[in-house]
Amino acid sequence: MRYWQDAVIFVLGGLLYASAEILFRGWTHPSMFAVGGLCVLLIGKLDSFAPGLPLAAQAAAGAAIVTGLELASGLVVNVWLGWNVWDYSAHPLNFMGQICPLFTLLWVPASLFAVFADDALRRALFRTPIPPYRLF
Repeated sequence: MRYWQDAVIFVLGGLLYASAEILFRGWTHPSMFAVGGLCVLLIGKLDSFAPGLPLAAQAAAGAAIVTGLELASGLVVNVWLGWNVWDYSAHPLNFMGQICPLFTLLWVPASLFAVFADDALRRALFRTPIPPYRLF
C-alpha cells in the first residue's frame, strides 16, 4: 500500500511543480514533471527518515535535495542530451549553468511548501496523521 501512496504523491508533486513552472516561467519541460515529483516525494519522506526534524532543517535539507537533483538532472537533460531546459550561466557562482546559490536559496521556501503539501495530501488522501511541527 505504501508504494501506491508514494506513486500518488510523486504524480501530484510532479503536476504541482510543472504547474508552478508554467505559472512563473511560462512553460515547462516533461522532464521537470519527473524531477519535481521526485523532489516532493523525497522532501515528504524527511519526516520518516528523521522523525521530529524541525521545519527549518526540513526546509534546508529540502533545498539540498532539490539542488542535488537539479544538478543530476541538469547534467543529463541539459549537458548530455542537450535539451537546454534551463541555464543558470548568467547567474553568479553557477556550476556549469546547472545550479546556482540564488536558486538554492529559493528552494528553501519551496521545500517548506513541499513539506506542508506532502503532509496535507497524505492526510487528505490516505488519512495519515500530520506530524507535529516545530520551527527549530
